Amino acid sequence: MAMTGRGPQRELSVAVVIPTYNRADRVRDCLAHLRAQTTPPDRIVVVDSSPDRHTEKVVHDFPGVLYARNPMGRGRTPESRQIGVSLTTEEIVAFLDDDANARPDWLEQLRERYVDSSVGGVGGSALNGIEGERSEGADSIGQLLADGRMTGFFAADPGRDIEVDHLLGANMSFRRSAIDAVGGIHGDYPGTCMREESDLALRVRKAGYRLVYTPAAVVDHLPGEYAKGKRFDRRYVFYANRNSIVLFARVYGFDDPIVRRYTGTALREVGSELVRGLRGLAAVGSTGPYRALRTLVGGVTRAGAISGGLIAGAPAALKAVRQDRERRVAQGVGPTAA
Repeated sequence: MAMTGRGPQRELSVAVVIPTYNRADRVRDCLAHLRAQTTPPDRIVVVDSSPDRHTEKVVHDFPGVLYARNPMGRGRTPESRQIGVSLTTEEIVAFLDDDANARPDWLEQLRERYVDSSVGGVGGSALNGIEGERSEGADSIGQLLADGRMTGFFAADPGRDIEVDHLLGANMSFRRSAIDAVGGIHGDYPGTCMREESDLALRVRKAGYRLVYTPAAVVDHLPGEYAKGKRFDRRYVFYANRNSIVLFARVYGFDDPIVRRYTGTALREVGSELVRGLRGLAAVGSTGPYRALRTLVGGVTRAGAISGGLIAGAPAALKAVRQDRERRVAQGVGPTAA
């Protein structure tokens, strides 16, 4: 039993939801680590968007694990989360990426933080095997900055639990009542699915719950192959900006200053990329034509990806805000789910 100053408390039930796409071997490792937990979850759900049945065959090797399909396919992680949550009844819903292997006390550590009823979400560390990652950014974990940028550093260990603004999708959990209070999980974060986990976290925090990051709940994050493209390529940059505009408009509203601040931050980055490209071209005499042209093209195309994301984000945000409003009316959920 978990203990508080008021005496023994009943342990809360926990479900783990794992969205996946074309990573059957990673799912096998993920489930094997969940089976080794010091306090096993009450339910595990794997939601598969793959076009084949390889992952389903893997799940069948783990009795008791529920397998579900997401027919929408690639790039629909939030919709997979929706499906997973709909198949659970537990009081806490934890989410793992398919390429995240939980250490034995991971679930035990997450659950302990929910003794405080004001806590609506708890996330932990995702270690990537990079030297110095436990110290880098330890004073800036999971923050939403005034200019709209969002810090990560979810491998850092600040030496204690801290309150944060958002959580990492690879290793996060929420109280079911908090998910219900904000109207559930929002879909429609296409492409790389950037910002989809931030959407839920920011809305839960906006509703008055606390979000806690604990470095004691550890997963080893072994990034799997991307379904399309590479991390931080131009496609990634496009969707990071497109989805950020959608995120802030949905959570805070188009009139909130953070939308303008984020747009201004992104436009300054566009300018910086163009300047970088032109400087590279101007240095052709010392670097040679190939390197100069490569720098120019790199700066221009990256600037185009940023500005293209902003342009695409505006109508997408308008559509998403309208649909969210209609959904809240249908669900009878209050304005905290804005």
